[in-house]
Amino acid sequence: MAEQAQFEELARQLSAVGAVKRDLARILPHECPAGSATVLTLLGRHGSMRMSKLAELLAVDMSVTSRHVAHVAERGWIDRSPDPADKRSRILHLTPAGEATLQDLSRRSTELLTERLSDWSDEEVEQLIRLMTRLRDSFGDCRATAPHPRSATTTATTARTAASAMPAAPTSGTAQAAVPAPAGSVARAPTPVLESTTTRTPA
Repeated sequence: MAEQAQFEELARQLSAVGAVKRDLARILPHECPAGSATVLTLLGRHGSMRMSKLAELLAVDMSVTSRHVAHVAERGWIDRSPDPADKRSRILHLTPAGEATLQDLSRRSTELLTERLSDWSDEEVEQLIRLMTRLRDSFGDCRATAPHPRSATTTATTARTAASAMPAAPTSGTAQAAVPAPAGSVARAPTPVLESTTTRTPA
């Protein structure tokens, strides 16, 4: 088991990931803000789905999801067709234009990561992928998982440490940029970095 000091340092390092996400957000096209990019990414990764499923994956309420969906639909990037099982619902799916936009997002973020990680070896990139995947798996679905019991003192100390190291929030946009798998890894649809698209209380 790692020592408390190690977890405190980990909290500081994770807070710095905000700088990475801000860089990724800056390369998004003007007409495709981060929320729209995340919608396209999730549809590309999971396939066609209901609005309710998209809201669940975004971990935001339906009103926020509806705004993101309206934005991408207006640009012809997704279609909303009636759900055969429930005429009141709509099935969202990417259009060819949406798939082309998603590929452009993937290219942009791949180029940025290639530039920033140019001094990393293939093995280091693969190790990062494995460890970040394991980190996400360890947290699981944070909306359904109760906090792990621990002493109040430890929790308060870690929270203060993380808060003091947390970078300022971006001044524009409410979602995080979509990030593809680094070059050289198995090809797959771009994966969002922290798929949350708004500040929220886990639901």
